[in-house]
Amino acid sequence: MGIWAILFLPLLVVGISGIIYIYRKVTQLMTKSAVRSKVVVITDALSGVGKECAQVFHAAGARLILCGKHLDKLEALCGALNSAADPTATFTPKLILLDLSDVRCIQDVAKEILDCYGCVDILINNASIKAKGTVQNVSLELDKKIMDANYFGPITLTKAFLPNMISRRTGQIVLVNNIQGKLGVPFRTSYSASKHAALGFFDCLRAELQELGVCVSTVSPSFICSDHNQLQPKNWEGTSWKNFFRKLARGVHPAEVAEEILRTVNRKKQEVFMANPIAKAAVYIRTFLPEIFFAVVAAGVKEKQKIEVEN
Repeated sequence: MGIWAILFLPLLVVGISGIIYIYRKVTQLMTKSAVRSKVVVITDALSGVGKECAQVFHAAGARLILCGKHLDKLEALCGALNSAADPTATFTPKLILLDLSDVRCIQDVAKEILDCYGCVDILINNASIKAKGTVQNVSLELDKKIMDANYFGPITLTKAFLPNMISRRTGQIVLVNNIQGKLGVPFRTSYSASKHAALGFFDCLRAELQELGVCVSTVSPSFICSDHNQLQPKNWEGTSWKNFFRKLARGVHPAEVAEEILRTVNRKKQEVFMANPIAKAAVYIRTFLPEIFFAVVAAGVKEKQKIEVEN
């Protein structure tokens, strides 16, 4: 009896771990089967998140339509996907040239996309243009380009596919919209505003389409980890608040975002917020204590301007 009492806790831990492992494996298989043979459109498939989404959905057996600005890079991505997957269980991706900042061409490109398979089951709005600058030093021309790529472009493309989805009473639209859309970041005024506007539009669209069989999801990760934005020694110059924030606010890896998007599609989640506790706390502070939040943001802008003047 004494031996069993000693072994009870380790056996319990092993048993629970085994159940969790089996549950995750079954969930993973079910998630992949949910998108098998589905027509999935990914905008900006050449970005970090876009490439990871292409890999995840291709391995799951989806019929991909990859969109990007450079045909040679799309062809390289397509070749990499085909060489890494079982050709009997996957489909060769279709490649479409698309620049969402050129809103006038989106309707024609949408028709080209629909001609590939006759329908679109899942649209992943991933494309965006990033830019830093205050209201005073960002030109109106750059403002317009950012708004076209981050707001009017995704909306125009989405609305082009909606009649097809509504007539079939099925489909899912996913907006990948990072934390700037919820909070706003100093010196990214145009970018943050465009992402915030896009988030608001797709929230409204979700309510309109709820009874029509079309699901609208928003996936909002914090900052995306990539090779070009990893913390470098030079990035540690500046004020203490910025150093503290950057140290704690490291974003999620593109592969994590892609896996979460796949789960979101499978479970038809409406809203997903991927961030560490610091970023999540900022969202709640903005909601319940806006005066404190805006005061901290304003202080950060003043510190940045002071440093630039001193340099």
